[in-house]
Amino acid sequence: MHLVETPVTDPDAQLLLEHYFASRGDGFPPELGTYRVTFPDPTKFLPPHGVFVVLRGEGDVPLGCGGIRRLDDATFEVKHVWLEPAARGQGWAGILMQHLEDRAKSLGAAAVLLDTNASLLGAAKLYARRDYENIPAYNDNPNATNWYRKDLA
Repeated sequence: MHLVETPVTDPDAQLLLEHYFASRGDGFPPELGTYRVTFPDPTKFLPPHGVFVVLRGEGDVPLGCGGIRRLDDATFEVKHVWLEPAARGQGWAGILMQHLEDRAKSLGAAAVLLDTNASLLGAAKLYARRDYENIPAYNDNPNATNWYRKDLA
């Protein structure tokens, strides 16, 4: 397993994002309406504004992805963390999150934020293990029900 920083426009990144969005749409709580897909702006996921990472397994197979984007001088947002179902349960989500947090810090972040939906129970457990704290909403993402922050200092 290895991580490769790549543009969001990379074909493997696009494929993983398509899987991510399809999964989110399929599992989105009906009482919240329809999941709204917003593909990432490629310019916001390139240094120094952010990065996008593809997790690759044996044979260079793309297994997951995630990114960070700058919100302000000291804050980045974690976006689109996804592992293919066959890649889950092996600790790779934590490795991916650690890389994103480290890159945010290397780009000047003192904290990272993220939003998620309460229906993503595995994600909530991951964020709790990684010391993310619940915070009030920092954006108006219609797909989100929960918002988190982690100080990187």
